[in-house]
Amino acid sequence: MKLVTFNIRCDFNQDGENSFCFRKPLIREKLEQERPEVICFQEVLPHVAVWLKEELTDYYVVGCGRSQSLEDEQVSIAFRKDTMNLISMETFWLSPTPQTPGSRYQEQSECPRVCTEVLLEEIREKKVFRLFNLHLDHLGAEARKLGLSQILQKAGKAVLFPEAPVILAGDFNAEQNGEELQLMKNFPSYQNAAEGIGVTYHGFTPEDKPESIDHIFYQSPLYCERVEKWEDCRGKVWLSDHYPICAVFSWKS
Repeated sequence: MKLVTFNIRCDFNQDGENSFCFRKPLIREKLEQERPEVICFQEVLPHVAVWLKEELTDYYVVGCGRSQSLEDEQVSIAFRKDTMNLISMETFWLSPTPQTPGSRYQEQSECPRVCTEVLLEEIREKKVFRLFNLHLDHLGAEARKLGLSQILQKAGKAVLFPEAPVILAGDFNAEQNGEELQLMKNFPSYQNAAEGIGVTYHGFTPEDKPESIDHIFYQSPLYCERVEKWEDCRGKVWLSDHYPICAVFSWKS
């Protein structure tokens, strides 16, 4: 099972030769080549969500915008129609009132943060797993800790298939040794497939500080066979300002 976390970059036509309109062909070609079973997208604006649904005809694409009106950025999950069966799906906000659209923690930026959760069955293996696609706050470390803690607690209280292993994938906006990710030490059942992978955010330009902020945490009996960054570049056009991270999972017998 090939799973990718892919911050696709908000498209406000602000990136010159790396604006989304110029990156589309490279993104389309890469996804057609790799055909991952599951893709966790972040920073998906409404018109980009429309494009994904039009282009990824072999996938279902789920998710909604983070604002009260369900517009603005999404953390969309795309999963293959032929290999994955959707058991359940839920959207919730990272806040003290997660069922209130547009809500947020006082400690975070003005941006609400949303999480998309799916319970999927891998049809071939007849195995079920739970996946959270997340994009934590870009300004507040305390908000990131609160959001991550909320997700971990929710995963631990699952009622439907509570034994299913969990995957947390996305843009954590936190370095691997950051204080936010110290929370994961309280949950030793999780391993980080992206540990040691190096820079995941490059920002298109040398002026941007490179960071390692995209992660894929997973639980047994899932086993990560290999992980890689998609560093594709055509001329000076990149897939995104983040390197998508691709992990290949199998199931321990």
